Amino acid sequence: MSTSDPSGTEPEEGGRPSFDKQPPPSGSPYDTPPGYGGQYGAPAGSGSPHDSNQPPGYGPPPGYGPPPGGPGGPGGPGDPYGSPYGSPGPGPVPGMPALGGWGARILARLVDYVMVQVIAVVVLLPFLHFNKQSGWIGSFWFSCALYLVYEGLMLSRDGQTLGKKLMKIRVAMLADGTAPTAAAAWTRAATFIVPALICCGGLWWAVDGLFGVFDKPYRQCIHDKAAKTVVVSTT
Repeated sequence: MSTSDPSGTEPEEGGRPSFDKQPPPSGSPYDTPPGYGGQYGAPAGSGSPHDSNQPPGYGPPPGYGPPPGGPGGPGGPGDPYGSPYGSPGPGPVPGMPALGGWGARILARLVDYVMVQVIAVVVLLPFLHFNKQSGWIGSFWFSCALYLVYEGLMLSRDGQTLGKKLMKIRVAMLADGTAPTAAAAWTRAATFIVPALICCGGLWWAVDGLFGVFDKPYRQCIHDKAAKTVVVSTT
């Protein structure tokens, strides 16, 4: 006695009906319900990371930072210096302290300069006549030479002169925040002093200092640019 398949589908080998050619029944998990959308088939507004219409406040998972150029990324609005390092902290590079303030930098420079000038006058007092112009010129030259040696030696040791120690700032290498190398320390000191001795006097110091006021993002004066250094806080 023969049996017939009521669906009209011929049984394949083994007498088993084939389901490969039949559409999935309604309500199967393969159906796409209404309202399903977004990238990769995620429900629109579901909060999935693949949803192209993410709800407000959705952000990257914990432990993942924003993409480069975005908020907080290198050059983005969250990067206080717009630096290529993309440092999340207050300093120019990761792990470096914040930049030194202008008030502290100016006062530190004045303390050092006045101290060196006083020493120069005391040393030269027996030899020069300060009631004549030549006496003051000789004192200026000697004090500048003394200042160059003083700053070069102090900065190459730990990045601080006495004035900088007092004002809690230091000079650091821009690349990694370490104390200046001997070459950087002497280059910085020479760039600050030698042009003033050659031709410009106090005018050079004014130009050098104003350059740093407008420099972005590291507030480097010309002598910092030459030595590849930056002034940071020690607090």
